[in-house]
Amino acid sequence: MSRDLQLKERWELLVEKLAAQFSDGDPLELDSIIYLVGIQELGQYHKKYKKDEKLNLMHIAICRLLEPYGYYEFEFFDEEGWPHYTVKEQLPALKAGEQSVLMKEAIVGYFVEKEYID
Repeated sequence: MSRDLQLKERWELLVEKLAAQFSDGDPLELDSIIYLVGIQELGQYHKKYKKDEKLNLMHIAICRLLEPYGYYEFEFFDEEGWPHYTVKEQLPALKAGEQSVLMKEAIVGYFVEKEYID
């Protein structure tokens, strides 16, 4: 199976599974899944987040998702339990479609690592 086809199939499975668990079956957008990864990484599940905190959660997620690619490195947890990352390498200039593929690949890898999907 080609890498692109495998990514497509895993992505569809992941979206379906997350949608069933978090949105009554309505498909989740990429940003929503990134937000869920941020909450997972922070580990503070039963809290209402303000708009700026939601952006910070997405930032945490992006750092964590792109860490295996060498773009970020975990540095420390602050006194409130929020993880902090250091930029290791600047992201290359990517077109929107390329960014989307990179993030989907990173998200699928994350959920495979967490054994949420195969």
